[in-house]
Amino acid sequence: MPSEEPLVAAHVLEFPGGYTRTTGPVIGRFLTELRDRRLVGVRTAGGRVLVPPLEYDPDTGEPVTEEYVEVGPAGTVEAWAWVGSPRPGHPLDRPFAWALIRLDGADTALVHAVDAGSRKALRPGLRVRPRWRAATTGHITDIECFLPEVASLVAPVRAEYRVTPGRALTRFLEGVRDGRFVGGRCAECAAVYVPYRVSCPACGSVIEEEVEVADTGTVTTFAINNLPDPRAPEVPFVSAYVLLDGADTPMIALIGGVPAHEVRQGMRVRAVWLPPEERTLSMANVKWFEPTGEPDADLDESAGGAR
Repeated sequence: MPSEEPLVAAHVLEFPGGYTRTTGPVIGRFLTELRDRRLVGVRTAGGRVLVPPLEYDPDTGEPVTEEYVEVGPAGTVEAWAWVGSPRPGHPLDRPFAWALIRLDGADTALVHAVDAGSRKALRPGLRVRPRWRAATTGHITDIECFLPEVASLVAPVRAEYRVTPGRALTRFLEGVRDGRFVGGRCAECAAVYVPYRVSCPACGSVIEEEVEVADTGTVTTFAINNLPDPRAPEVPFVSAYVLLDGADTPMIALIGGVPAHEVRQGMRVRAVWLPPEERTLSMANVKWFEPTGEPDADLDESAGGAR
């Protein structure tokens, strides 16, 4: 009775001493240049540069010329296939891409590994350069892989500077230190400017009347920010123009105590102050503005006098 089990026999093709083949003058020249960390192609009778070089023009079948052209070493990725789980024998032990790379000066592309770090880093037109092995022997693996060119960098930025406030800003910060918002009223056009200033930008008159306004107001416009800021309550956070009650010009401030996506124009807000013992001559005395819970204001009415 015939067996239902499949017949299985192990078979191994192995050349313990290594498999030797001759390269010929064209491929031999390419590998010799690789050993010296140079990349070359060969020019066809039609003027195209083939990389890797071939002995015959693949379009016409005609023999190539004896003109060798140095190309690269940089090139451009034309297409790729992502390898998420490298196997034994692959050039890298981490995820990488097999890519078609057209080296600068070449008319054809070669296949090699690109160590891009992530699939998202790959795109048509990505510029790459070879990473050579420490010891080269005249083999395509003398190039360990290609790496993306450096197109951006991350550098910490910090600027320290001192600000010397004038008379107007000093008066405003003194008020903020005391938990008050101080503005100035123009005697000519009656506009109240917050922060306090000593001259009217509308009519040029000198402002001499100091006015205290409320620490409540209305959001007139805002922006949602997704980059961290040490002053912000959380990320994303909202920076907004707040028109304080009694003022005719809005001031910029952070909004807290509410999810960013719930902030809206017309929202009524109130300043959240630091404890009196922690205050200095700084706008940091106001942590942010948070909703009061009041109905939204009519911007046409509340901002009608804003300038």
